Amino acid sequence: MPLKFYSTLASPPSLAVRQCLAYLNIQYELEDLDYSSGTHMSEEFAKKNPQKEIPLIDDDGFQLSESNAILQYLADKYAKDQTLYPKDLKERALVNHRLCFDLSTYYRNICDYAVNPMFFDYPRTDLALKKTHIALSNFNTYLERTGTKYAATNHITIADFQLATSTMCLESINFDLSDYPLVQKWYATFKQEYPELWKLLEPEMLVLTACEKNPPDLSHMVHPIHPVRKS
Repeated sequence: MPLKFYSTLASPPSLAVRQCLAYLNIQYELEDLDYSSGTHMSEEFAKKNPQKEIPLIDDDGFQLSESNAILQYLADKYAKDQTLYPKDLKERALVNHRLCFDLSTYYRNICDYAVNPMFFDYPRTDLALKKTHIALSNFNTYLERTGTKYAATNHITIADFQLATSTMCLESINFDLSDYPLVQKWYATFKQEYPELWKLLEPEMLVLTACEKNPPDLSHMVHPIHPVRKS
């Protein structure tokens, strides 16, 4: 049976997994869920993922959520060499660090500043902006210290899939990266060297840009965490 991939439009974690699936040329069956419908928060979906979050894969009955775990699983199972998720202990540790950094700091702060206000009743605050700048400064420093072309090594890794998708969220609101030249260079290199992956991200970025200009009406949604904007 083909791998089943549960995703939704303009979902950064889902897009990171989509890049990995494309890079590894993995055949899959797409279950494209409409986020605004709240399908992923249903009790039926909770049988597949108790966290009621997207993305999710079902690999012949093996169900796995959390985009970082999915990326690690796919790279370990399907990669034909060791560049995408290195076996070398120190290189793999750096890749794992960048994945953790994206989850705990980079995407978290970018999402709070750039993405959540598009969909939910959150203001863009000076504090959220400050945290985003701190995250960008951290990433710039990591790139300076390693001196590598990509986030952890001189080759693209699964960490770059996450970090590129997070950075795309900033581009969707025309965020200026010029104060972080190594991040800017890394992002431009990713686009130039992997145009097929950027072709996956660009249309989704434009969806976010459209949501920035015209926030979607989610007033019908009862979300357990996020405050829904009243119509």
